[in-house]
Amino acid sequence: MDGSGGDLTVGLHQSIHDFDAAAWDRLAGGGNPFVSHAFLAALEDSGSVGGRSGWYPHHVAMRDAAGALVAAAPAYAKAHSYGEYVFDHGWAQALERAGGRYYPKLQVAVPFSPVPGPRLLMAPGVAAATVAAALQRAARQLNCSSVHATFCTEAEWAALGQAGWLQRVGVQYHWHNLGYADFEGFLAALASRKRKAIRRERREAQAGLEIRVLRGAEMGRREWAAFHRFYLSTVDRKWGGAYLSESFFALLGQRLAERVVVVMAFRAGMPIAGALNLLGDDALYGRNWGASEDVPFLHFELCYYQAIEFAIGLGLRRVEAGAQGQHKIQRGYLPSLTYSAHFIAHDGLRAAVGAFLADERPAIADEMAMLGEQSPYRTDAGA
Repeated sequence: MDGSGGDLTVGLHQSIHDFDAAAWDRLAGGGNPFVSHAFLAALEDSGSVGGRSGWYPHHVAMRDAAGALVAAAPAYAKAHSYGEYVFDHGWAQALERAGGRYYPKLQVAVPFSPVPGPRLLMAPGVAAATVAAALQRAARQLNCSSVHATFCTEAEWAALGQAGWLQRVGVQYHWHNLGYADFEGFLAALASRKRKAIRRERREAQAGLEIRVLRGAEMGRREWAAFHRFYLSTVDRKWGGAYLSESFFALLGQRLAERVVVVMAFRAGMPIAGALNLLGDDALYGRNWGASEDVPFLHFELCYYQAIEFAIGLGLRRVEAGAQGQHKIQRGYLPSLTYSAHFIAHDGLRAAVGAFLADERPAIADEMAMLGEQSPYRTDAGA
């Protein structure tokens, strides 16, 4: 597709490789590895998107008169609503019951990654409303019913709302570093009962195991093969889909080695469990986990407690441990809002979804208040 966005030319690209990596990453900002050219290329090159995945790249580019890339968005035409973590199946069913067609839709997102971050990658001086208009035009060109910017930043959410998109919020659980000197300093901020529970969980999880934090080249072929087995074991237990191919993890290790942080458990020298994280400028992002043995509390140890220790050691501001999981609260991860924005072309469906979201927002606010009351942190010096 080619079109005009004022003085800008708008185009759609069916591969991230159509973009110069440095130009893309300048717009992405470098702080969030999930929107980096390398991460998106690993998804494409491993076959995790494209093919039969139902995720078809149609990345949006906006260029100035000199041909320089001034705005972009990672975008995918979708034939289903899987792998997104912001659920709209009911919206699709409602439109189809009314005789409409919901799919394909255009998803502005990082596939299979419920990690908040930028979705509208813009140079200074480019307005979010201009990019929103380009996305709407792309949807029309692709015969898509709608555009969905999921896990966008709060600022993008606000700007897209100003552009007439529907706004939605969700809840995740993030740990925040309040300047702790070490893990014991973090524990000291918790109520006594919570401190004791975490110490007990860590003892039981670590018994008979060696826990290693592996960076970059420390993840060799054996470790990546083992991690892929762990990933598949989690998929099998949750009756989910194995979205990510084995080659994706190998490519991740090659192309984003400096960002890869894998916490792995070994028994007698053999890996039995692992948790994959990616390192951002100020946060550690937990992504995938799995195990070949059922060890009590090992999931908490590898995914939550080791992540906190690592973040404290590097002075990171927070740990984002992925989607869902109210159990994270008792381990120091507090509820945080996530944001998505939705453009729906069909007048009737847009009105119905708008009404639904108007009812959903106060329910989310009530949920946040209720969850906040479950905080494990001390409320007085004697706790």
